[in-house]
Amino acid sequence: MGQFPLTLSSFITQKQANHQGATQELARLLVQVGLVGKLLAQDLRRAGLIDILGTTGEVNVQGETVKKLDEIANETFLKVFQQSGLVCALASEEMEKPVLLPDHWPQAQYMLLFDPLDGSSNTDCNMPLGTIFSIVRLRDKDRMPTEHDLVHKGTEQIAAGYLLYGSSTMLVYTIGQGVHGFTLEPGIGEYLLSHEQIHTPSRGKVYGVNEGNYHKWSGGTQKYIDSLKVKDTATERPYSVRYSGCLVADVHRILLGGGIYLYPGELDKPEGKLRLLYEANPLAMVVEQAGGRASTGTMRILDVEAKQLHQRVPLIIGSAEDVRDAEVFIQGRR
Repeated sequence: MGQFPLTLSSFITQKQANHQGATQELARLLVQVGLVGKLLAQDLRRAGLIDILGTTGEVNVQGETVKKLDEIANETFLKVFQQSGLVCALASEEMEKPVLLPDHWPQAQYMLLFDPLDGSSNTDCNMPLGTIFSIVRLRDKDRMPTEHDLVHKGTEQIAAGYLLYGSSTMLVYTIGQGVHGFTLEPGIGEYLLSHEQIHTPSRGKVYGVNEGNYHKWSGGTQKYIDSLKVKDTATERPYSVRYSGCLVADVHRILLGGGIYLYPGELDKPEGKLRLLYEANPLAMVVEQAGGRASTGTMRILDVEAKQLHQRVPLIIGSAEDVRDAEVFIQGRR
């Protein structure tokens, strides 16, 4: 009989306990993120049966209509972590201002940034959804956190990852020592190790991008996408397009099988659409730890100077060679 897979908490304790970033508090924090995933997965399974589909009629800080599930997911994060005592501040894509927790300070030195429900436009048609999270440490341990403390460069992340709600619920994370994936076994309510030390191929065969925005892109971006459709035996082109409308699902596919995902800047919005702190930084940390690459098209995502909580950025992410090819076109070097 084969060995029973390790649970999330056991894996962190047994396999990563000696890593400098793997404190007991961090391990507990990741387990609590997993708890949020369990609660949201349960809500999503019943989404068609209870009154949580559709919109609330409100608009979030990003200027987007708030879906009911977005609100529920955000509230679930707040409830779990306000009770956990593990973080001293929380910031969400759905909230204009962070939630500061002075009662948890100074014992709690970690802060959590998250996109509670990525791809929420998929909810009404039963397609994949996700959650993205980033964990940073309070820089100044001698005072209570402020909003400014949450604005970190990507290289300062202690841990990052995502939850994927699809045919199964998965939690994928890194603490800077490789990338590991866990699949929720609903029968016992535990995340079991299913993907240890994920490694992204250096080049893939698929690309993900919303080609409906083609006319909004720069000439370099257009030329790169056009090049993916031209037969080239050396790079196994043409590539196949795979785009779900859920950033987590699309990046997860590429993390495992290789390829490239693009949400480039546009002619009238060169700053891009995706959020640096809630989406680009955590996914960049995960993909880099798996051997991939994440770029704005002109520089490494993790080196982008964070200046504000809801800062936007272009994102080109995936297999290292594919992303380098995209950078050459976008920078006008080809």
